[in-house]
Amino acid sequence: MSLVKFENVTKRFGGEAVLDDLSFEVGKGETFCIVGPSGTGKSVTLKHIVRLLSPTSGRVFVDGIDVAAADEKDLRKVRDMTGYLFQGGALLAWMTVAENVALPLLERTRLSEAEIARRVDAALAAVELSKAADKYPSEISGGMQKRAGLARAVVREPAIVLYDEPTSGLDPVTSNTINRLIKKLNKELGITSIVVTHDLQGAVAIADRIMLLKDGKAQVILTPAEFLESKNPAAAEFVAAMKGEMQ
Repeated sequence: MSLVKFENVTKRFGGEAVLDDLSFEVGKGETFCIVGPSGTGKSVTLKHIVRLLSPTSGRVFVDGIDVAAADEKDLRKVRDMTGYLFQGGALLAWMTVAENVALPLLERTRLSEAEIARRVDAALAAVELSKAADKYPSEISGGMQKRAGLARAVVREPAIVLYDEPTSGLDPVTSNTINRLIKKLNKELGITSIVVTHDLQGAVAIADRIMLLKDGKAQVILTPAEFLESKNPAAAEFVAAMKGEMQ
């Protein structure tokens, strides 16, 4: 059964269709990567899953809930089962790493201080950041900030994690670390991961399936091996660009 389902979703801003009759499904425990040119609707797609945006037409389902039509109780259920790693990490500068990670638990649960501390410690350990718990965002690197954001996204033990350009602005070594952690968390915690990325090489390394989004439409939805061999012109162009960057 699919955990996330887009059904003929169109999203217009003014007269422009950023998403155009988009349909796809993501299965439980899957790592599903969305790649494509800038401005093609990748981040817009993610925002529909937690109703930061709603479709102009079509429907989005999360665990069987019609997100756009959901009442307050069902929308809370969707958001409680979903973690979100924002593109910039979105850490609060005046809080330590540990305090940033604890924030979703303080805001959205009634857990004891001891349980919150346990979960924060576990989340930081999972992203290999335990030693930075008492540091402030300004005192750690961009890659460490992304890892702290990742710890915050998984600290509530969500069923789904949405990643918006998790390796954007990072060097190749740090990007590989982030991709390895995404794969590790997916395997160890059984998380369903939906990853928006410009990095096809990273997508190939972590994805079960890759969707190429262009002009608001799914051009292909393929396994990494199939994607690399695809004769679809848009996919072939994307692969050629990746190979050019690697040379």
